[in-house]
Amino acid sequence: MERVEDARGLVLGYVDALNAVGEAMRVEIPSLERLADILGLVRSRRIIGRSGQVGAYAYTVHGAGCRFVSDNDTEVDVDFEADGSEIFDLWRLRLFGLSLPEPLDVTDQDLRAAVRSLQPLLTEVRPGWFSVAH
Repeated sequence: MERVEDARGLVLGYVDALNAVGEAMRVEIPSLERLADILGLVRSRRIIGRSGQVGAYAYTVHGAGCRFVSDNDTEVDVDFEADGSEIFDLWRLRLFGLSLPEPLDVTDQDLRAAVRSLQPLLTEVRPGWFSVAH
Protein backbone atom coordinates (compact mmCIF):
# COMPACT_ATOMS: atom_id res chain seq x y z
CA MET A 1 0.00 0.00 0.00
CA GLU A 2 2.90 2.36 0.70
CA ARG A 3 3.94 2.19 -2.97
CA VAL A 4 0.50 3.36 -4.06
CA GLU A 5 0.69 6.21 -1.53
CA ASP A 6 4.10 7.18 -2.96
CA ALA A 7 2.58 7.08 -6.45
CA ARG A 8 -0.40 9.12 -5.28
CA GLY A 9 1.96 11.74 -3.82
CA LEU A 10 3.87 11.78 -7.10
CA VAL A 11 0.69 12.35 -9.12
CA LEU A 12 -0.41 15.17 -6.81
CA GLY A 13 3.12 16.63 -7.00
CA TYR A 14 2.94 16.56 -10.80
CA VAL A 15 -0.42 18.38 -10.76
CA ASP A 16 1.00 21.01 -8.38
CA ALA A 17 4.13 21.40 -10.53
CA LEU A 18 2.02 21.71 -13.68
CA ASN A 19 -0.07 24.43 -12.03
CA ALA A 20 3.12 26.23 -10.91
CA VAL A 21 4.48 26.11 -14.49
CA GLY A 22 1.22 27.58 -15.80
CA GLU A 23 1.24 30.40 -13.25
CA ALA A 24 4.91 31.24 -13.85
CA MET A 25 4.48 31.25 -17.62
CA ARG A 26 1.42 33.54 -17.43
CA VAL A 27 3.40 35.99 -15.26
CA GLU A 28 6.31 36.04 -17.71
CA ILE A 29 4.16 36.09 -20.89
CA PRO A 30 1.02 38.15 -20.13
CA SER A 31 -0.60 37.24 -23.48
CA LEU A 32 -0.65 33.58 -22.40
CA GLU A 33 -4.18 32.86 -21.19
CA ARG A 34 -3.58 29.16 -20.72
CA LEU A 35 -0.51 26.99 -20.97
CA ALA A 36 -1.56 25.47 -24.32
CA ASP A 37 -1.29 28.94 -25.88
CA ILE A 38 2.49 28.42 -25.88
CA LEU A 39 2.02 26.24 -28.98
CA GLY A 40 0.50 29.15 -30.90
CA LEU A 41 3.21 31.53 -29.75
CA VAL A 42 5.88 29.13 -31.01
CA ARG A 43 4.11 28.39 -34.28
CA SER A 44 3.80 32.09 -35.04
CA ARG A 45 7.63 32.16 -34.79
CA ARG A 46 7.56 35.82 -33.91
CA ILE A 47 6.77 35.59 -30.23
CA ILE A 48 8.99 32.88 -28.74
CA GLY A 49 11.25 30.14 -30.10
CA ARG A 50 10.63 26.38 -30.06
CA SER A 51 12.84 26.16 -26.97
CA GLY A 52 14.21 28.67 -24.55
CA GLN A 53 14.04 30.01 -21.03
CA VAL A 54 11.05 31.78 -19.51
CA GLY A 55 11.57 32.82 -15.91
CA ALA A 56 12.63 29.80 -13.85
CA TYR A 57 11.77 27.31 -16.59
CA ALA A 58 13.56 26.02 -19.65
CA TYR A 59 10.99 24.84 -22.18
CA THR A 60 10.95 22.77 -25.35
CA VAL A 61 7.83 22.54 -27.48
CA HIS A 62 7.27 19.15 -29.11
CA GLY A 63 4.42 17.85 -31.25
CA ALA A 64 1.26 18.42 -29.25
CA GLY A 65 2.94 19.46 -26.02
CA CYS A 66 5.78 21.02 -24.12
CA ARG A 67 8.49 19.94 -21.70
CA PHE A 68 9.36 22.31 -18.87
CA VAL A 69 12.43 21.94 -16.68
CA SER A 70 12.69 24.04 -13.54
CA ASP A 71 15.85 25.53 -12.03
CA ASN A 72 16.14 22.45 -9.78
CA ASP A 73 15.90 20.14 -12.84
CA THR A 74 12.38 18.92 -12.07
CA GLU A 75 10.75 17.98 -15.37
CA VAL A 76 7.09 18.52 -16.25
CA ASP A 77 6.10 17.26 -19.69
CA VAL A 78 2.53 17.85 -20.85
CA ASP A 79 0.51 17.46 -24.03
CA PHE A 80 -2.50 19.54 -25.02
CA GLU A 81 -5.86 18.48 -26.42
CA ALA A 82 -7.37 20.38 -29.37
CA ASP A 83 -9.45 22.40 -26.86
CA GLY A 84 -6.28 23.44 -25.00
CA SER A 85 -6.74 21.20 -21.97
CA GLU A 86 -3.59 19.78 -20.42
CA ILE A 87 -3.21 16.00 -20.59
CA PHE A 88 -0.58 13.55 -19.39
CA ASP A 89 0.09 9.85 -19.33
CA LEU A 90 1.89 7.44 -17.01
CA TRP A 91 5.19 7.91 -18.86
CA ARG A 92 5.12 11.66 -18.13
CA LEU A 93 4.31 10.99 -14.48
CA ARG A 94 7.26 8.57 -14.20
CA LEU A 95 9.55 11.11 -15.90
CA PHE A 96 8.49 13.72 -13.35
CA GLY A 97 9.14 11.32 -10.46
CA LEU A 98 12.60 10.43 -11.73
CA SER A 99 13.52 14.12 -12.12
CA LEU A 100 12.68 15.06 -8.52
CA PRO A 101 15.56 16.14 -6.24
CA GLU A 102 14.94 12.84 -4.43
CA PRO A 103 13.95 10.64 -7.40
CA LEU A 104 10.87 8.50 -6.99
CA ASP A 105 10.60 5.50 -9.30
CA VAL A 106 7.15 3.94 -9.26
CA THR A 107 5.60 1.27 -11.42
CA ASP A 108 2.92 1.93 -14.01
CA GLN A 109 0.64 -0.36 -11.99
CA ASP A 110 1.07 1.80 -8.87
CA LEU A 111 0.59 4.98 -10.91
CA ARG A 112 -2.60 3.58 -12.48
CA ALA A 113 -3.94 2.74 -9.00
CA ALA A 114 -2.98 6.22 -7.75
CA VAL A 115 -4.69 7.96 -10.68
CA ARG A 116 -7.84 5.88 -10.14
CA SER A 117 -7.81 6.80 -6.45
CA LEU A 118 -7.71 10.48 -7.39
CA GLN A 119 -10.90 10.50 -9.43
CA PRO A 120 -12.87 12.79 -9.72
CA LEU A 121 -9.90 15.20 -9.35
CA LEU A 122 -8.44 13.49 -12.44
CA THR A 123 -10.35 12.35 -15.50
CA GLU A 124 -9.25 9.75 -18.02
CA VAL A 125 -9.84 11.62 -21.28
CA ARG A 126 -8.86 8.64 -23.45
CA PRO A 127 -7.24 5.33 -22.57
CA GLY A 128 -4.07 6.02 -20.59
CA TRP A 129 -4.32 9.82 -20.82
CA PHE A 130 -5.47 11.98 -17.92
CA SER A 131 -6.53 15.53 -17.26
CA VAL A 132 -7.23 17.56 -14.14
CA ALA A 133 -11.00 18.01 -13.86
CA HIS A 134 -12.15 21.63 -13.98
